[in-house]
Amino acid sequence: MYKLIAFMLLIGFIMLLQALQADEEVALQALFQGKHAVNRAAHAAAQQVDRNKLKDGIVSIDPASAEAAALLYLQRNLRLDGANEPLPDTFWRTRAEVLELEIVNENRPFPYTYTNTDYNYTVTLAKPGVVMIVRLVYPRTYTVLGPITWEIKGTAELVF
Repeated sequence: MYKLIAFMLLIGFIMLLQALQADEEVALQALFQGKHAVNRAAHAAAQQVDRNKLKDGIVSIDPASAEAAALLYLQRNLRLDGANEPLPDTFWRTRAEVLELEIVNENRPFPYTYTNTDYNYTVTLAKPGVVMIVRLVYPRTYTVLGPITWEIKGTAELVF
């Protein structure tokens, strides 16, 4: 009888380990998905050239267009609505919070070092660019893992 109880406990422990491993793997894939979405959004924002300044020979990013493009790309890549809430039947369960969307333009000396001590992020830009930091909360599959929250950082420079 004691062998049956030990066997059942062992099976329960193995199932717990399997759930932990599966949840860790899904969390890693979710982090990659979030990182790709933030990188694509920053890149889309960095390509929004200010055409009025370009006429005068000044290479600059249009802030309004850049913000709109960044949010649109983030929403499309993570399947979010206009308020950054997840759409029904999507992987994410909580709002994607845009913590920082900094547009670094020609009014700063280049190379420019952007530093954000709140999120422990430093990057050097050689030309106008965009820095984006987004907070995502991992929707746990099992309750084996503790809550996971990421501040995902992305940077892109204007290509000209």
